[in-house]
Amino acid sequence: MRLGEVERLRDEVAEFVADAFGSLPRRDQRRWGECYLRGLMLEGRRKSVQPMAERLPDGNMQALQQFVNQSPWDPLPVRRRIAERLSEVVTPEVWVIDDVSLPKCGTASVGVARQYCGALGKRANCQVAVSVHAATDTASCPLNWQLYLPKEWTDEPDRCHRAGVPDDVVHQEKWRLALGLLDTLAEWRLKAPVVVADAGYGVSTPFRLALEERGLPYVFALTGKEVAHPEDVEPHQPAYGGLGPPTLPRYRTLPRAVSVLAAEADADRFAEVTWRQGSKGAMTSRFTVLTVRPAGKQSLAAAQEAGGGRNRWDGVLPVRTLLVEWPHGQETPTGYWISNLPATTPVVDLVRWAKMRWRIEHDYRELKHGLGLDHFEGRTWRGWHHHVTLVTAAQAFLTLRRLDPKAHTPA
Repeated sequence: MRLGEVERLRDEVAEFVADAFGSLPRRDQRRWGECYLRGLMLEGRRKSVQPMAERLPDGNMQALQQFVNQSPWDPLPVRRRIAERLSEVVTPEVWVIDDVSLPKCGTASVGVARQYCGALGKRANCQVAVSVHAATDTASCPLNWQLYLPKEWTDEPDRCHRAGVPDDVVHQEKWRLALGLLDTLAEWRLKAPVVVADAGYGVSTPFRLALEERGLPYVFALTGKEVAHPEDVEPHQPAYGGLGPPTLPRYRTLPRAVSVLAAEADADRFAEVTWRQGSKGAMTSRFTVLTVRPAGKQSLAAAQEAGGGRNRWDGVLPVRTLLVEWPHGQETPTGYWISNLPATTPVVDLVRWAKMRWRIEHDYRELKHGLGLDHFEGRTWRGWHHHVTLVTAAQAFLTLRRLDPKAHTPA
């Protein structure tokens, strides 16, 4: 936005900040929070503190620097209030789990390591953050964030101390961070409609099981290499030979990759499904739903535990729903999604939810290119989480104005 446009919104921004940042105890903190938000929305190539302070008529570099990097305000109550308001207005169909990479120079900024960087499409120096977004086909917004700390960071306590990482923060896989974010949202009394994610999360059997334990429905992408049995196979009980431990029930055939099971499905089962209207017309492809029994060591161990232990288990692996995409003109299927929703769920709903992950790419474009998500130049844990919260607040304000011009005024 140009300076004149942002200045005309000052009263609206102030009302939004008074509500969203109401947990901040001091008036000057809320004042600089409002100033920072206007700086993020103001046009300009860099959205770091110095250039924003120079563009704003009331900008003060030292005050903004202190507010975002040193001031001890807690970002979680701010995110909670934003998540509550946006959930009411967006009324999401899905929550999308994803992670975003932020390229960085040097090694001092918290969490920076040489790792796969999606923004560059290769291994590079970057930070990675896990996020949960509320989404529909027409709107989306981040609900919560967590910075991923590689083991090379948590293995060096002095390095973490210099970056202000709290003592109780340990290395966790990204799916565990995502699970923690979902638990926090549940504590905020926000209910997930359907959780969707790409194959980076979908291939994690422990993650899927953890969501099932929490009663959360999901539709996760798979790579096609994951193994499963068809639904109709039954385990048999081999005869006991009289020596050694008792024989256990087992399937007569080995599990096969879900891509193989999908390719063997009758072509007549695939039906044309339109899931949304794009800029170039209807988004359409062919889909079918199969019922499979996911296999593999982790699925086997979980089934045995649920069945009362290895020696009491009846050998039956639980069924899950497999959504398969086989576009016209392709020799084999190209997309696979696993879900704990029943196979009787309308295929158009499964497809729409599976494909709705695209919406957060719009989030990332706006957050990065429009609002400076990756422009933060501080190095600390506190500063990073403050900046991300402020960027989220700026996007929330713009989303509320777009969806409901009256929504900037809290009830």
